[in-house]
Amino acid sequence: MFQRKRIPALLVVLIAGIALLSCQQTKTADAGDAPAKTVEKIVWKSSGHGPATDPSQLYHDMCCKAITEASGGRLEVKPFVGGSIVPAYKELDAVHEGVLQMAYTCPMYNLDKWSAAGLISSRPGALPGEALRTWFNFAGGADLMNKMMESYNVMTFPGALSPLPEEVFFHSKVKIESVADLKGLKARCMGDGGEILKRMGAATVIIAGGDLYEAMQRGTIDAMEYSTLASNWEMHFNEVAKYVILSSSRAPSDPQVFFVNKDAFNELPADLQRIVKAEVAYWTQAQHEYLVNESIKAVEKFKEAGNEVYKLPSEVADALVAEAAAFYEEKSRNEPPIFKEIYTSMKEFGEAYASIK
Repeated sequence: MFQRKRIPALLVVLIAGIALLSCQQTKTADAGDAPAKTVEKIVWKSSGHGPATDPSQLYHDMCCKAITEASGGRLEVKPFVGGSIVPAYKELDAVHEGVLQMAYTCPMYNLDKWSAAGLISSRPGALPGEALRTWFNFAGGADLMNKMMESYNVMTFPGALSPLPEEVFFHSKVKIESVADLKGLKARCMGDGGEILKRMGAATVIIAGGDLYEAMQRGTIDAMEYSTLASNWEMHFNEVAKYVILSSSRAPSDPQVFFVNKDAFNELPADLQRIVKAEVAYWTQAQHEYLVNESIKAVEKFKEAGNEVYKLPSEVADALVAEAAAFYEEKSRNEPPIFKEIYTSMKEFGEAYASIK
């Protein structure tokens, strides 16, 4: 009797266990079979500022591709060549308006909006490349640029500036050996550098980078600045100007900056924001180092192509730096306060930087 009563009890326990296990398995299976939550793909459009062959455009494109890949395709950044979405040098306006979500361009192309934009650019008396990136990343430079742009729906961040090596002073059809040789010289020179050279007697004009070869070929201009030795070799400027004049006086660096639409960036999940910042920081630094190395090689390429490569006489370089100092002191007194704030910050950092050299 005892045995017969116990067996059903064991069976009840066993059946209950099987039922519970089955229920758990069903729940697990149901959870596993549920469709994965769909992550909505975000698409950005980004533009460089130069023609397709410009190394800055190439590195812009590589950065866009890297962001897309690093995000697993959650954030697709479609790259566009300068001038293909909006007119050349209007990229920042397009970012502000949301036509673009990102752009890689030179601050000085936005002097129509902020006079201080010329300070963080290829300008006479500016910081050399290493110092400029350090100032921008760690000494408040990025914050000051954002303060300058605060009324615009545009922002930047540390790591977004590529300093680039010093620019070629001029590719010229005319040999420049004295300050007098600048008088009446028809030259493409952008930003504050153009204004300063104009004060020294040059006839400076603004021409888009993609139009420079033809402008030199047609005789519209006799001299031009554009970028580094490496970039300018790729633009085939050796074919339209005999002289390659080198000096860090006009542009100790050739800074370009990634800018993003504030709303678009703030709407990104935190992990995608980190990816954008990390990839931008990597590719801006990579571009700088690449161009340093390629510029060394380019010197010999220009010489082999028949160009005369020489250093600008110190008389001209010193006069330019002195004129630049006077120009910026005047503007610091007359422009909005942010101008003096940025200028003073860069000047003080430059003095501190020089003290350890």
